[in-house]
Amino acid sequence: MTFSTATAIAHPNIALIKYWGNRDDEIRLPQNGSISFNLEELTTRTMVTFDSSLPRDIFDLNSTRQSGAPLERVSRHLNLIRGIRGFSTPAHIMSETNFSAGTGLASSAAAFAALTLAAVRAAGIEMPEKDLSRLARRGSGSAARSIPAGFVEWYRGTNDNESFAASIAPPEHWHLADCIAIVDEKPKVTGSSEGHQLARTSPIQSARVIDTERRLELCRLAIEERDFDALAAIVELDSNLLHAVTMTSNPAVFYWQPATLDIMRAVTTWRKTGIPCCFSVDAGPNVHVICESSASEVVTAKLNAIPGVHTVLKCHPGGGVQLI
Repeated sequence: MTFSTATAIAHPNIALIKYWGNRDDEIRLPQNGSISFNLEELTTRTMVTFDSSLPRDIFDLNSTRQSGAPLERVSRHLNLIRGIRGFSTPAHIMSETNFSAGTGLASSAAAFAALTLAAVRAAGIEMPEKDLSRLARRGSGSAARSIPAGFVEWYRGTNDNESFAASIAPPEHWHLADCIAIVDEKPKVTGSSEGHQLARTSPIQSARVIDTERRLELCRLAIEERDFDALAAIVELDSNLLHAVTMTSNPAVFYWQPATLDIMRAVTTWRKTGIPCCFSVDAGPNVHVICESSASEVVTAKLNAIPGVHTVLKCHPGGGVQLI
């Protein structure tokens, strides 16, 4: 069996309608569908080389050799791909990111999207986008959304074959910006995988899931019509619902920090003055302030003036995973 080396690049994404909670933790079937867009300026670049001379998988992240849980998670994902062709050859995985991992910036989405495409191609497998998305989902649920380009919907589906993501609009459809206010770059104490498992312990989760189809429809329509006011209303509601669930889980998980709440309050005030912006907070303390591109400089300056904001990353809707 002949193998080669392949390298892929992928972007994290910001969920406008969020994924939180699984029906099946093993294969990451989500309790609800979600909508996101990829962040062009943030990247993960991953090279996979299957090499029979290696005693086991080797995983280097940002030039640091990994062991324990990070290596085990990557190896489990590679085993899915090795199983497709029926081989067991170890791999050397080299991955580099230009943003901090574990801080609520969807680092695992970019990581497993890039790993999936690079490993599939290094194994000599051709796979359509739908199946790449399904496979990436097995490593990290939100990675399903980092496979297609632009504005993306991940379908809840009823089984493994039906739960995948697809583009609903290309990146250039709407000139938005995501000004990410970084208030803490340290890895979060409660990771997303654990948070998904805790979601079912919240009495709010079932109501959140039941209402998701309505929120998805409103978000799709806002994107289709490029209606920022409609987008802002549904994005902020959805973000608040996610954190209502985390705060009422058992044990409760508090991702917000004081600066997080300060930014959220400020953004709603800015919008009342005519600045087209809204907030969204993933599982972490950092705040995504989504705005029309024309307002991004004003929004960035205002964010930098808020105490507790260390830096602001400015991103735009981006492409899907690709080989390089």
